[in-house]
Amino acid sequence: MTELQHPRLVQAPTIIHAHGAPAKTIEEYVGRANTGTDAVSIARMISPEGWSEPGQTPEFDEYTLVLRGRLDVETPDGTIGVEAGQAVVTRAGQWVRYSTPHARGAKHVAVCLPAFAPDTVHRDPAT
Repeated sequence: MTELQHPRLVQAPTIIHAHGAPAKTIEEYVGRANTGTDAVSIARMISPEGWSEPGQTPEFDEYTLVLRGRLDVETPDGTIGVEAGQAVVTRAGQWVRYSTPHARGAKHVAVCLPAFAPDTVHRDPAT
C-alpha cells in the first residue's frame, strides 16, 4: 500500500513569504512546501487592510473562498469585490492582481491546481 491510500494528518502549516505590502500571512497546509504535494495547494491567508501585491499571470487555477472581510481581484476587465461567504475562480494564464484595500482586510483560503510554486506565478516586474 502506498502512503496515498492512508489518511495523513497535517498538524501545522508552513508559513510562506508573501509578496506585497503591508505583510500578509500565508499558511500552507497542503502543497509543495508543507506536504510535498505537487497536484494541489491549500493555504489560509490573512491579508491586512491596505495590502496589495504585484499583478501575476500564474500557471495554475486558483479557487479562493473569503472567510472574513473583502478581497479585491483585479482583472483586465475590472475589479471583482469578493465578500465573506463568496468565492472567486481565476484560471491559469489569466492576468490577476489581489488586494485588500478595505477596513479589516480579509481572511481567505486559496486552493491552487496544480500546487502553487514561486516559479509558476509570473509576477509583474517591480515598477
